Amino acid sequence: MNDDTKNETGGKRPSLSRDAVIAGAVELADQIGIEPLTLRKLATHLGVKPMSIYHYVANKDEIIDGMVDAVFAEIDMPVPETPWREAMTVRAYSAWAALRRHPWAAGMLDSRTNPGPANLGHHDRVIACLRTNGFSLDLTATAFATLDAFIYGFALQESSMPGGGDPELTDVADGFMETFAAHFPALAEFTAGYVLQPGYSFSKEFDIGLQLILDGLEARRAASDA
Repeated sequence: MNDDTKNETGGKRPSLSRDAVIAGAVELADQIGIEPLTLRKLATHLGVKPMSIYHYVANKDEIIDGMVDAVFAEIDMPVPETPWREAMTVRAYSAWAALRRHPWAAGMLDSRTNPGPANLGHHDRVIACLRTNGFSLDLTATAFATLDAFIYGFALQESSMPGGGDPELTDVADGFMETFAAHFPALAEFTAGYVLQPGYSFSKEFDIGLQLILDGLEARRAASDA
């Protein structure tokens, strides 16, 4: 359906489609978050009247379903025949990058009761890769749950930190040291000896944590083959 009619300011408003509505919602959520997103705000963002959106989606839930599917479409899907550790590493970094672009999505990716094709296809390919590489059903479940908990949790923690975990934390840490060092000596030692050192970045902990998880999964898989 073409929506090339006049917008509220008298100008020609853009053509709408379901994909355009979803893309606009993702863009707006990246700016303001998922909770404040309303159909009225989305309509303003798209330059159309609110009722125009209902030609393409029934309600906000359908929009969020589409938004989540759009994020899954950005994440690299494993090729089943790829060595599992390589595939899971690529997938983890791709998912982390997507969640950095869309911080609102960290708590939403596994929340939908009406998952879309990108969502379902992604899950199917991850499971297929693990199963092809010798993971039992129960270890596949463990691997999927543990990896996603780490990826989503890391992205959520990173986005919630002052400065997003970047070196801007120095000013915050300096103030903390001056005020609380006497009461929290272990935390003060860690902050001074690690966090405030040149080159510190919270993001580098992602690879270390991911490798620890992959090491543990490899040990479990090897033990099941023994």
